[in-house]
Amino acid sequence: MKPLTRQDLYSLEQYAEQRAAFRAKVIEHKQARNLQLGKHLSLLFEDRLTVQYQVQEMLRIERIFESAGIEEELSAYNPLIPDGKNWKATLLIEYPDVEQRRVALEQLLGIENQIWVQIADTEKVLAIADEDLERATEQKTSAVHFLRFEFTAEQVAVMQAGAKISIGVDHPHYTEHVSPIAQNLRAALLADFA
Repeated sequence: MKPLTRQDLYSLEQYAEQRAAFRAKVIEHKQARNLQLGKHLSLLFEDRLTVQYQVQEMLRIERIFESAGIEEELSAYNPLIPDGKNWKATLLIEYPDVEQRRVALEQLLGIENQIWVQIADTEKVLAIADEDLERATEQKTSAVHFLRFEFTAEQVAVMQAGAKISIGVDHPHYTEHVSPIAQNLRAALLADFA
């Protein structure tokens, strides 16, 4: 997928007019790209449209309309767009209760490095986490992480040929997997290789 440019974005005025319809489109689009791993983890697999929405919202919230500011947002968010040989995902660790979340984030230290994709019965492909900046401390992990799953051309070909895709997490305090993933998610993720 091509990175976003300024020409791909709505101006603040255009976005104000289009926001409701664009937001509805993105929410529907995200439904097929979301994977729940148990009760407390979810993965949103990013693509060009989900990233455009994030950029548009940031520009709107921060009232950014100058070229330098727009380019800065694009530089921050474009790395979340898959490049044809990988998947990119936002990992959310979700506990509604504040105290329960605090304890969980301490127990789940390093979980971002334990998320995996498995193609058929081959070796698991582990996520590469938080390449932009460190999101965990020695005491706790963050509730949000950015992940990349990198695949070889052979792995992509096997997935495109119909091999089962499983996604999971193996952490001492949290183990879950989905096998196989739902057809709508599979179709969305395979489209990321185009």
